[in-house]
Amino acid sequence: MAAEIIEKPAWRNGEGIYADRAEAGKILSSHVRPYAGKDALMLAVPSGGVPVGLGIAKRLGIPFDLLIIRKIPIPGNTEAGFGAVSIEGDMILDDHLVSELGLTKQKIEILAGEVKKDLAERNRIFRSDRPFPAIAGKTLILVDDGLASGFTMTAAARLARRRNPARIIVAVPTAPLRTIEKIAELADIIICPNIRESLYFAVASAYREWHDLSRSEVLAYLKSVPWAE
Repeated sequence: MAAEIIEKPAWRNGEGIYADRAEAGKILSSHVRPYAGKDALMLAVPSGGVPVGLGIAKRLGIPFDLLIIRKIPIPGNTEAGFGAVSIEGDMILDDHLVSELGLTKQKIEILAGEVKKDLAERNRIFRSDRPFPAIAGKTLILVDDGLASGFTMTAAARLARRRNPARIIVAVPTAPLRTIEKIAELADIIICPNIRESLYFAVASAYREWHDLSRSEVLAYLKSVPWAE
């Protein structure tokens, strides 16, 4: 069953909607509030999802944690990816792009292996290797600063679904319609105020100020985290 999609129609195809990630989190909070009961748990995807998710979690009093997932970069182009892998080894691949790039199974394993090492390091640095919070029976809110291809959120939703949450809500400030439609098969509700229909899409274009967050910046945000037990 496809997810219910919640957007702001007046913002459809708009650019420069948000001043920054902090404002995006503030705006998303009002949309998430009706679904954030006592059983809610938020999982943010680092790095960009951290300030967005924290803004929501603090305003609504939702327990917060991280879901460590990363895209698998295209060789020679670290900004683009052909798939994603999670801390538990869930791997999502764009088969068409894999074929177009001529990537062999061996090459994919090498590239994914490098990402898995980085995931383990991030889990140690950002989460201190703490046990993963209990998800079963909870309203799970998955947050990022935006979706492009949707690989990371697809892996996140699949990982989460295995742990039997009551429902999965994907909350993101911006995403292309084609990605929303793909994620809709894995979530119960998708909250995305700024949906875009253009052929070319970049998460950064929804923000007036946007930059890749360094690890030190992420750690600074995490100092005040209301960690989930």
